[in-house]
Amino acid sequence: MTIRPSRNFRYACTSRVFATSQTRSLSSHHSIYVSNSVNPCFNLTLEDWLFKHKSHKEPLLLLYRDDPCVVIGRNQNPWKEVNFPALQRADIPFIRRRSGGGTVYHDSGNTNFSIHLPRSQFDRNSTGQVVLRAVRALGIDARLNDRNDLCVGPYKISDFYYTSSYCQHDCLYVSGSAYKIVKDRAYHHGTMLISSQLNTLGDVLHSTKTSMATKGVASVRSPVRNLNEFRPDISHEDFVDALTRAFREHYGVDKPVCIMTGDTNDMNVDEIRSGMAELLSWDWAFGQTPEFTYSIRGQFAWGNVAAEIRSKHGVILSCTLTPDDTTLSKNLDKLGVVLEGQKYGSVCSDLLGSAEQRLRDVAVWLEREMRS
Repeated sequence: MTIRPSRNFRYACTSRVFATSQTRSLSSHHSIYVSNSVNPCFNLTLEDWLFKHKSHKEPLLLLYRDDPCVVIGRNQNPWKEVNFPALQRADIPFIRRRSGGGTVYHDSGNTNFSIHLPRSQFDRNSTGQVVLRAVRALGIDARLNDRNDLCVGPYKISDFYYTSSYCQHDCLYVSGSAYKIVKDRAYHHGTMLISSQLNTLGDVLHSTKTSMATKGVASVRSPVRNLNEFRPDISHEDFVDALTRAFREHYGVDKPVCIMTGDTNDMNVDEIRSGMAELLSWDWAFGQTPEFTYSIRGQFAWGNVAAEIRSKHGVILSCTLTPDDTTLSKNLDKLGVVLEGQKYGSVCSDLLGSAEQRLRDVAVWLEREMRS
């Protein structure tokens, strides 16, 4: 899958409340950034660039929206987290981000926020309180639970990328976050669900791989709601204004908002260009996948076959095939050997040569199961 080019759109929300500055060259000297780009590769790379280049002594806020996409955590298994048939039907990509945590769905109906701070000042509850004040300023009676998830009553309103096996069932969420700490700098980022397509979210994040055991981080699935269910007229611009105000008040920031367009001036920065290319590469998207084992059983007109596939970094380490008909065992052992070292999801028919039809049946089945 490929990322579609970004679509820039007119964005004037911050000018209603705050002075703005539209930069013609990428700079880390600002404290509040709003990206007009809806290209997720640009926005995720911009976040990483600001994290690396902004002075570690100063707070920073980044806000943006993306075209529809699924974003998995740095240490996750896409084959476990993503429903690829649903993703293909929706014609949207998945991207592996550079921070840990769980899988989330992005579209124009949710707003992504990223708060960067000196490590010495970083406190998960404190940054969560900043977001909470923004939502309450919009007239919504939200709260933080003991995991710093943002909720309205029993509803979660934000995807906070949490990875614990613990999940509160009395809270349906409206916001959620992940955290990253490197040397003297830390950030808290997440998505605020405003008017997101929750049906699509449910479809593309519905995992069907119950027999896949992974050493990677597993997402916690939580029931969620949009903010517009509690205030129908709320918009992306409203949330941007409210969070910008809350950030300014909490951290004493008075610099103008920097508007990023994601145009060629921004993308021609070497680190931005190479960072975007990395996110789109097979080595990053699939090659970073932790080790996992997938156990499946196939039924054919001529009998059944059990398979156990081990993979690491997107490459098949071993494939053990056990047929009901033991006369097939030797040939299936050879097929397993052929698959070793191949990219997961790829069963090249050319490697099978003039193999008998039953062997080809198994190869087609394996490829279909791995790609589903």
